Amino acid sequence: MNIALDMMGGDFAPLEAVKGLQLFLSEKQNNLTLTLIGDTEKIRPLLDQYQIDSKSISLFHSEQIIGMHEHPTKAMKEKPQSSIAIGFHLLATSKVDAFISAGNTGAMLVGSLFSIKAIEGISRPAIGAYIPRENGELSLLIDVGLNADCKPENLSQFALLGTLFARHILNFETPRVALINVGEEEGKGNLLCQGAYPLLKENSKLNFIGNIEGRDLLMNKAEIYVCDGFTGNVLLKFAESFYDIIQKRNIRDEFLNRFNFEIYGGVPVLGVNKPVIIGHGISHSGAFNNMIKMAQKMIENNFIEKIKSNFINV
Repeated sequence: MNIALDMMGGDFAPLEAVKGLQLFLSEKQNNLTLTLIGDTEKIRPLLDQYQIDSKSISLFHSEQIIGMHEHPTKAMKEKPQSSIAIGFHLLATSKVDAFISAGNTGAMLVGSLFSIKAIEGISRPAIGAYIPRENGELSLLIDVGLNADCKPENLSQFALLGTLFARHILNFETPRVALINVGEEEGKGNLLCQGAYPLLKENSKLNFIGNIEGRDLLMNKAEIYVCDGFTGNVLLKFAESFYDIIQKRNIRDEFLNRFNFEIYGGVPVLGVNKPVIIGHGISHSGAFNNMIKMAQKMIENNFIEKIKSNFINV
């Protein structure tokens, strides 16, 4: 198993990536190689400082960095020697089994869609976000920004992708699926929700429970909440701002602290042919550690093949 890590992605690169690597390796992982992509002159001294065992890693030098505010498509084209571009090249050519970055999110999505490409049968890949629930468990909100404009059939596919992720990665045996809407009754909502409802209801691979409203998101109503990327991104950014206010006011609460994204690390791009995990730009060591664990679990569970088998002839 070989997992590639973009060492130059994120606001605190490469220091926090190295510290996250140290946390991961401190748990005595076996049969795993980590390919570190970045400026080797900056990375090597940090690896020495944090006593990273060279037997567990390999270095791949990159001369360029895609900045957080660069145009994704243009940057991927003009910077073929960037850490993100190299990471996708290694993944696409099967030199590595997964790729992780906390760098430019747009560039990661461009690489996922045009380098790794969507799984056959999936019209639009999606990204999810974790939502903490009052019962101590997580739910998955999908999509949260990759698809601002959707068709009903897209939401049906998002629901199946979320179901597979919740079952095989989050360990829910029969995850419940709910459609985010402005009312609980069938027939409520805009044209997208009205069109998606019957598709979700008729999909035998889903445990669809119907519509839920925004007030239900933190309750124990479902494991997967489905919506278009525009709605999902607004909800996600609201949750992030909510946590920022909690921190500024020095509020300590067991449930509210679970809005800290570092607990979960990054989120996978669901529906592409290889494991790709995107971290937040302000990721620290804990997030990098958890992103590596996520990639490891996806590979060990043969998760991509499980998705493919569910979308044959879809």
